[in-house]
Amino acid sequence: MSRTRVLLVGAAGETGGSIANGLLENPIFEVYALVRPRSVQKPAIQRLQERGVHVRRCDLRGSEESLVDALTEIDVVVSCVGPAEQQDQIPLARAAKKAGVKRFVPCGFITIAPPGGIMWLRDEKETVYNHIKQLALPYTIVDVGWWYQLSYPRLESGRVDYAMTTANNEIVGDGNTPTAITDLRDIGRYIARIVIDNRTLNKMVFAYNTVLTQNEIYHLLEEISEEKIQRNYIPEETVYTRVLAARQASETYPFDPVKFIPRYLAEYQLSWGIRGDNNPEFAKYLGYITSKELYPDFKPTDFKDYLETVVRGTAKGIYTDRIISRAHQRSFPRTESSDSLYTRIFPRTESSDSLYMSR
Repeated sequence: MSRTRVLLVGAAGETGGSIANGLLENPIFEVYALVRPRSVQKPAIQRLQERGVHVRRCDLRGSEESLVDALTEIDVVVSCVGPAEQQDQIPLARAAKKAGVKRFVPCGFITIAPPGGIMWLRDEKETVYNHIKQLALPYTIVDVGWWYQLSYPRLESGRVDYAMTTANNEIVGDGNTPTAITDLRDIGRYIARIVIDNRTLNKMVFAYNTVLTQNEIYHLLEEISEEKIQRNYIPEETVYTRVLAARQASETYPFDPVKFIPRYLAEYQLSWGIRGDNNPEFAKYLGYITSKELYPDFKPTDFKDYLETVVRGTAKGIYTDRIISRAHQRSFPRTESSDSLYTRIFPRTESSDSLYMSR
């Protein structure tokens, strides 16, 4: 039986790395990574090659001919590009069509939200989806819950700082809005099933582990850590004010991360925290199939078990390659311009830019 050849764009990023892991665990896949020629010798790419990932050298902004060559004999393309590279998937999709790719998985992998003015990042992705449909290119769109790794707050003792990207000490609204969450590490396990499932072809899939409110997450971490966590409630009016200010500041184009990152995070808070978009029921309303429906036998990572590893000191942090100052990470200073995850999730650096880092 021939193996399914899957090419990853953004294999060195957080989401891409999870997907690489999920595919490499299953011998039916032959895994490839699309890498800029200048990045082939970078340590992250070298590590992937050592694990059996084949590298195809090509730049997303290169010629269409070079992209077609890079996609030759590839069955499935999975894209995990960063927020600034969403539109780069359009020539990639055209090349995939010409190369005869059997399934194209564009860079979704965000929380549930309706298109059309709620989240700018969602609308950027929808532009790509529409282009794929215009090409009649076989596709699967996969979105996920808010990551476990970003969902819990800081403890006053500082003992979970090592695994955190930010203090994350804001509760949006009253904290009782249910939101779906997913362990980053499980995304790859979901993808390994989704991309070979005929039921998901030309469909949207919502891959999530469980549904909790922020208050429930705080209570659970308090129970595990035996520490009291101060509640910092952010009223709905403040969220809308942030959204408006971030949208007004981000009108400059081309992409300016200093202006757009605050917009991403404010609109995330609006969508999952205030509107309550990020839940399975709304996903079904929008036309998604959920992972629970598709794979009732799938055993996701338990959220409480994950929090216990965080408190024990054995969890793995995320975006650690993009945290400039460890002292800064420990103290988590707060400003209005870097209020949540702004400066640490999406900063453009030589390492992240050259590896097509994921969201």
